Amino acid sequence: GRLSDVGSGRPDQCIGVSLPSVRQVTVAGFRGRNGLRRRGAGGLFTADASAPADVVADDATDDRRTPPTIFDPLMAEFGFTLDAAANADNAKCAAHFDRAKDGLAQSWAGHVVWCNPPFSNILAWVEKALLEVASGCPRVVMLLPANRCEQPWWQRLIEPVRDIEGSGVRTRFLKGRPRFGTATIPCGQRRGNSGSGPYGVVLVIIEPKRAA
Repeated sequence: GRLSDVGSGRPDQCIGVSLPSVRQVTVAGFRGRNGLRRRGAGGLFTADASAPADVVADDATDDRRTPPTIFDPLMAEFGFTLDAAANADNAKCAAHFDRAKDGLAQSWAGHVVWCNPPFSNILAWVEKALLEVASGCPRVVMLLPANRCEQPWWQRLIEPVRDIEGSGVRTRFLKGRPRFGTATIPCGQRRGNSGSGPYGVVLVIIEPKRAA
């Protein structure tokens, strides 16, 4: 179903901000090799409000494997029990959702969740995380690009409430620009003339709201 039907309420009701309408989304069946592409027969819509409505996600841009230098300290800090957006060969937790299981369509209840989502579909994943926490998930930690803070998913869902006491949404901008891995390139491997990745990243930590 639509993400707005998940859990006990809409995420805008959970955090007190308005949301744009969101198309039905899924990660099942993502294909492609040359960046974002237009929807083909039977193709799927992206829900990222910053992208055209007929764009779908792509392996070449969305298969970003989190470097151990980022993930391992976070695992020690938070104790993740579910990787909500993974493949069998890059999952960070024994419990994980791959494309076939579709983390957007599953309950995350009872899990401390790690989520490095498809960057082509960020809005849907942030919305899902907010809904799951409002429905009883104790914590979701998302790894997101730090160079898109002007886009609607950040301005409508995160910026109005981040780092405000009791809001349940914290941000942590990480130092440097990590070199993500891919199916063929190990994490941290230098590519081209640059010694770092193309952009910085930010952790968005979502927990139940607390009374001020």
